[in-house]
Amino acid sequence: MSNAAVEAIVLPDKPVEECGVFGIYGAGLDVAKLTYYGLYALQHRGQESAGIAVANGQRVELQKGMGLVAEVFTGHSLDKLTGHVAIGHVRYSTTGGSQPLNAQPLVFRYAKGMIGLAHNGNLTNVGELRSQLAYSGSVFQSSTDSEVLVNLIARYNANSLEEALMKCMIDVKGAYSLLVITEDSLYAARDPHGFRPLCLGRLGQGYVVASESCALTTVGATFIRDLEPGEIIRIDGDGLSSTQGLRAKNPAHCIFEYIYFARPDSTMDGFNVNRVRREMGRQLAREYQVEADIVIPVPDSGVAAARGYAEEAGIPFEEGLMKNRYIGRTFIQPTQQMREIGVRLKLNAIREVLEGKRVVMVDDSIVRGTTSQKLVAMLREAGAKEVHLCISSPPVLRSCYYGIDTSDEQELIAAQKPLEEIRKTIQADGLHYLSKDGLLDIFAPKQNCFCTACFDGSYPVEIPKSKDGGKYILE
Repeated sequence: MSNAAVEAIVLPDKPVEECGVFGIYGAGLDVAKLTYYGLYALQHRGQESAGIAVANGQRVELQKGMGLVAEVFTGHSLDKLTGHVAIGHVRYSTTGGSQPLNAQPLVFRYAKGMIGLAHNGNLTNVGELRSQLAYSGSVFQSSTDSEVLVNLIARYNANSLEEALMKCMIDVKGAYSLLVITEDSLYAARDPHGFRPLCLGRLGQGYVVASESCALTTVGATFIRDLEPGEIIRIDGDGLSSTQGLRAKNPAHCIFEYIYFARPDSTMDGFNVNRVRREMGRQLAREYQVEADIVIPVPDSGVAAARGYAEEAGIPFEEGLMKNRYIGRTFIQPTQQMREIGVRLKLNAIREVLEGKRVVMVDDSIVRGTTSQKLVAMLREAGAKEVHLCISSPPVLRSCYYGIDTSDEQELIAAQKPLEEIRKTIQADGLHYLSKDGLLDIFAPKQNCFCTACFDGSYPVEIPKSKDGGKYILE
């Protein structure tokens, strides 16, 4: 059985991203293979399943499965997907379990023909909507909230698809970046708060829409702009048109996209991820000054922040932890000894760099604290004299309801313990989190355009009343 076919767990001190979407319209382009490459660029956003739907003017063909992009699409499997418009999806489940029926895109027939949908995000009122739709006769094949969106679109089939999507915006609450495909057109929509990223690019005479700009670059497309919160675009034989649907008073872009999820080479809503992370490290150094010999990152998401810290503090930057880039994901092991080996398979300390040194180790976040404790112990075993852990985000105090799979609040170490107790738990000589004000100042003058609910409990959209293990209960 392949790695991607097994129920997996990442290092437990990290939230887990939900999905990535990619869409393309262009006559004469090999849209299936371009979508494949675009999904490859977005693989970091989801490793559970992958799928591509392609339309040729008459019908929509679909191929999807469990696993990584390279495992789902092998050999000549893309050859049968011919057409001029395509959407693709990589998934990590936040609503609905890990099973083939929940893999996306979802493709259905309805009154106006065939339709396919790919969704990044989470609907916070999915239980209520699902019950209402089921009561009125809708049938569901999966447990994903994305199927609720398909049923709502079908319910409004008397209207144009843009109008149907605008009516969906009235009904649904939460986070969604959507790609919708018909037999001959591509549609894209972003929720009124703009929680999840979505950008538009140009490729020859065609257009590309993707979760991150790195996917546009990968396929040779030129970045045009980010979709506005509440915006709906249509791309067809007549070109591109835009409709503004509902728009919240203030945007609420997910701050964790910049801290951890997005690729460093992506630019989202006007901010380059690598530059933001580097400035996070600089701000950390301004807030927490410590006498140290070297600064090291926890690879890979801590690298840019660690460089920024080293530059600001005037302390040499070193690679003290080496990441095994072929390990894939870290799996649940049956014994504590096997779990310890799992961490060491992914990250290993370099004694020649660490021995006798006072070390500042920079990471992006702590969720449960278990991995941080193991990494501190690993550095000490390699001879580090002191270990100071600097986190380039504020403490994670609350769960996310908008498409990120975080732990329940009872499992969030910062929600259960004060700073000094956390430091003692992970056995570090020093511990500092980046302040929320310091983080938001990096985005000035747009510091009020972000969702920071995981840090302060200020949820921009009403949250569901019930939650089980980080996933919504579908009633």
